[in-house]
Amino acid sequence: MKQLLLSAILVVATLFGGIAVGSVGVAGAQETCSFPVTKTDATGTDVTIEKEPQRIVTLSPSAAQTMWEIGGKQKVVGVTKYSAYLDGANGKANVSGAGTTTVVAEKVVAQNPDLVLAPNIIPDQTVQKLRDAGLTVYKFREAKSLEDIYAKTELTGQLTGECQGATETVSWMKDRIQTVRQAVKGEDRPKALYVMGGGFTAGEGTYIDTIIRTGGGTNVAAEADISGYEQISSEVVVQQKPEWFVLSGSMKAPGTYSDTPAAKRNRTVSLNPNYLNQPAPRIVYPITKLAKTFHPEAYKQANVTTTTETDETMTTTTESMSSTTTATTTESGGQPGFGAMTATFAGALALLTFLARRE
Repeated sequence: MKQLLLSAILVVATLFGGIAVGSVGVAGAQETCSFPVTKTDATGTDVTIEKEPQRIVTLSPSAAQTMWEIGGKQKVVGVTKYSAYLDGANGKANVSGAGTTTVVAEKVVAQNPDLVLAPNIIPDQTVQKLRDAGLTVYKFREAKSLEDIYAKTELTGQLTGECQGATETVSWMKDRIQTVRQAVKGEDRPKALYVMGGGFTAGEGTYIDTIIRTGGGTNVAAEADISGYEQISSEVVVQQKPEWFVLSGSMKAPGTYSDTPAAKRNRTVSLNPNYLNQPAPRIVYPITKLAKTFHPEAYKQANVTTTTETDETMTTTTESMSSTTTATTTESGGQPGFGAMTATFAGALALLTFLARRE
């Protein structure tokens, strides 16, 4: 889809003297990579890649998604289990271990990769073990903002020999996000709560907080001085009066939140966890969906195309236009988005799974 958008932009640029997409000009799409390349990674190591890698193992779904988006999926020979949603990923070697965030070093080594891309949640000991086995490993720093994701995408292109694809992808992302920013500018921002199991939520300084704010909402967890991923009491949630519950996949809002505007009006928006939880290019889809949900008229007026919606498969539960009928469509097949309180243990497990999917 982004290739079609960029082709249209190139035609317009030819006719009218050239335009820029976001902060990256179209001319930047002609950028090529050069090797050897040396970059300092999150471990403080200067990682040198002598020549363009042809066999790459990704130790996170976000790294795999990025490779798919920038046109380098044919170079990927190994992925982790949470990358299975990507087209063709099942044909790659699975290097995951039994846990939610573990990888098996021996499985990685067996792929004989030229380069291993590791997320920040992979322990330094694992990275060193792979390096001791003779592998070239680059460990990324945590991405907390859209700017971090742009930079991470560009960096991935430089490391893997996919610079042009990375530049095009970042241009497409910035164009989509700029349209969203125009749509929500000056609009009243509805209060939203990101719901996780066991009473956990995402507060200030988190990737989810950035998504909610960019999509035109106010994160009530941040307003309640929640920082990072922490538990929030039902009493505080009720006091904050969220107007929307933002859910990942089939997650449900607990019944103890029933005395809130969001619960009373059955206002929930469910987002694809494979896009929402990963700091990678497809983050534009949940951000766009939030903007369309929170500010439907402004979204239309901003001339946002609807083509991205074909990739956003999750459904949205909104207040019905009728005062007597409430929509309850959810991914779980029509069940309302309000269920019993999840046990704290399940919530902690959900948090671990979220973090595993996230990177």
